[in-house]
Amino acid sequence: MSWWGMSGLQGTAGHAQDMEGKFKLIAENGFDGINAFVPAPEESSLWKELLHKYNMSFSVNAYPSSLNEMSQFLEKAAAFENIGYINAQVMTPFLIGDSAIELLSGIDALSRQAGIPVYVETHRGTITQDLIRTRQYLQSLPELRLTIDYSHYVVAGELHTISDEAELMLQSLLPNTYSIHTRISNGEQIQIDPGETGNHPMVPHFSRWWGSAMRHWLNGQRKENDLFPVVVELGPASYAITSDEAGSRQSEISDRWSQSLYLKQLVRQLWQKEIK
Repeated sequence: MSWWGMSGLQGTAGHAQDMEGKFKLIAENGFDGINAFVPAPEESSLWKELLHKYNMSFSVNAYPSSLNEMSQFLEKAAAFENIGYINAQVMTPFLIGDSAIELLSGIDALSRQAGIPVYVETHRGTITQDLIRTRQYLQSLPELRLTIDYSHYVVAGELHTISDEAELMLQSLLPNTYSIHTRISNGEQIQIDPGETGNHPMVPHFSRWWGSAMRHWLNGQRKENDLFPVVVELGPASYAITSDEAGSRQSEISDRWSQSLYLKQLVRQLWQKEIK
């Protein structure tokens, strides 16, 4: 579960606002881990205590724009000790060509040297914001490890329908998937309510991509204890669609926690289908 996704929850889930309350809610609803940030030094002991108490795996997000920043972040992550992997949004959206490939190659090399996996997220406003560009990166860096969040490509490309050409491009990245962030876009909004039964017409597309990514990972080379993390990541306003009650733009039109539980159930069903 995304720690960011625990922000501003409404309804019953919204009462779990203190730190341990959020841990308890996450654990009681069947999540296996938390994706968050490197805790501040004064909070490190509490995070370690709660991760152990609730038996949670732990991953963090990084926002490097240079090799130096990535190196410094890896040092912080190593000092915390309990981090399974780092999800990186590389904050250089206008870097292209050989310079971009050099930065991505360097980040991957630093990750392997530190012994902490770094997965580069497909995300707007970052080095991977362009689907075509990202595909070109993989031609030069076939071992580059990605976190797939296709909501960004669907909304950026206004992919209301998925053409054969779009499907080919999207499928081409999936062999490099090492993690997934689950959010569904309709090509106009970044994060929509899929419906309690998944009846939104975009659900089959995202399910197909997620299942394909799982299949590639299962059929690839990996160590015995390697994990394939799938993060349910539904953000608060302004990611969540809101109404304009009292002009606040903070009242969400649907129950984000219920959506999170639905997505957790969906990805586990997809996983069970792939491992049979």
